[in-house]
Amino acid sequence: MENAIRKFEKLLSENINYFPTLNDEILEVKIPGKWSKKEILGHLIDSGIHNLVRFTEINYLEKPYHHRPYSQMDLVDLNQYQTIPIAELTQLWFSVNRQIVRIMKSVDQKALDYKIVLADESVIDLKFLMTDYVEHLVHHVNQIKS
Repeated sequence: MENAIRKFEKLLSENINYFPTLNDEILEVKIPGKWSKKEILGHLIDSGIHNLVRFTEINYLEKPYHHRPYSQMDLVDLNQYQTIPIAELTQLWFSVNRQIVRIMKSVDQKALDYKIVLADESVIDLKFLMTDYVEHLVHHVNQIKS
């Protein structure tokens, strides 16, 4: 978990000041069927919000915890991330994820083994979900930076 947290904190610190320097012309380019870089950041905000709820709920809801999927495409459209200034998007992304870092740092070792049932009925644990979340961030941040 410590490696994932270090990677996560580094990702946040490297990009909190970088994202706002990107030009809107680059951030808002749309390719049919793909998200713009602003929309990718918006997706990361949605993902952060949903995972923050998951990472906290699992501690007090009945076990095994049932992972609830969400409509990624609809949320990106409904939240209108394409029209929001990059500085505002970056702050929201950073704030949600700083809270997730706090949760990850304070999670009880026993809780990392809590079972999570996915929509397809496969089972993972909280440790996998948390470390996978960090890898998900890395993937999408690299898309924004490319």
